[in-house]
Formats: sequence, structure tokens, C-alpha cells
Amino acid sequence: MRVYVDSDILIWHLRGDRRAAELLRRLSQDESADLWTGALQRAEIVLFARECELPETLALLLRFKTHPVTQEIVDEAGPLYRKWRPTHGIDVNDAILAATAMLTGGKIYTLNLKHYPMPDLVVLRGW
Repeated sequence: MRVYVDSDILIWHLRGDRRAAELLRRLSQDESADLWTGALQRAEIVLFARECELPETLALLLRFKTHPVTQEIVDEAGPLYRKWRPTHGIDVNDAILAATAMLTGGKIYTLNLKHYPMPDLVVLRGW
């Protein structure tokens, strides 16, 4: 099963949070879990990393496949964004990751469940 890890969990891991490290260790040991992140989540992490943080950041991201943003994903994300932004404050990155997971049959691990209220989406709190 595809497991998409949201950027918030990856950022906490890079900051040295033991809960994030434990979650990623557990997911890595689960043979049924295929670890992914979304293209925009990867971009968020890489673009905001300081130069001195890049080696560690890129080493972490090597553990994940990155799903590209396709036309189909953008077209699916549009209605999600318009529906859930007013009530749940989701942003473009959230809508794109939700659409990616929905179209690929994956689930999302995040710390921000509020940004993924879609009933057809499997979302799990990281800790």
C-alpha cells in the first residue's frame, strides 16, 4: 500500500523529533508500506531548507518515492480545494496530496487531520 508522508512529519523528523523518527522507522519496517511523498511536499522541504541542512534533508528524502503532479491530479484537486478551503483552511499543497492519494489508492500520515477532511480519503495521525 502506498503511504504518503506529509511534510509536517518529515520536517519534525529533520528537527530531531523522536516521535517522527519512530513513526518513520515503523513505516520503513512495514513490508506492506511503500513510502511516498507528494511533489509539493518534497518541494516545500527542499526549497525551505538552509544550505547547511541540504545533505541531511536530501538523504531523508531518498527514502521516499515522490509522486509527480499530473494533469489528472490537478483536475481532481481543484474541486477538493474549492469545497474544503472555506471550512477547513486547506491549501493547494493539501489538495494536491489528497488528490494524489485518492487517485493512487494511498493513505496519508500527517499531523494536521483538519486539512484532509475528504470522506473518501484514508488519513492517519502520525502521533
